[in-house]
Amino acid sequence: MGPAEAVHATCVVIDGAGVLIRGPSGAGKSDLALRALDACASAALVADDLVLLSRSDDTVRACAPEAIFGRMEVRGLGIVTLPEAQLVASSRIALIVDACRPDKMTRLPTSAALRADLLGCSIARITFDLHAASAVARIQIALRHFGTT
Repeated sequence: MGPAEAVHATCVVIDGAGVLIRGPSGAGKSDLALRALDACASAALVADDLVLLSRSDDTVRACAPEAIFGRMEVRGLGIVTLPEAQLVASSRIALIVDACRPDKMTRLPTSAALRADLLGCSIARITFDLHAASAVARIQIALRHFGTT
């Protein structure tokens, strides 16, 4: 495995697949992860706010820095520690979710827009407003669409 690269993002596992959620501060990364943890019995947190990525062969794996493993920012509440049942130490990244303002969203993206390069690996990617009520459902549909679950 290559050296770890730290990225400002959040990572969850949904239905066994790692989902890297990227976007600027305040875009709703932690909120979307929290909604996924609430909505999906199989969901677990890998890392919130800072994710360590490393490449191994043709896959990218994510984990949390040791100092923040198991912790998550819940706006209005602060930093909370999640129960062990909602945590996973690392995961292979199967899908990237990039934050996008609703007025900038592409309704019918090209096949090239549905992929992103991450540490030299091509990963499935979707872009939408992280605050959308359908956000968790979109992720689940994308995971099935790309055949990652």
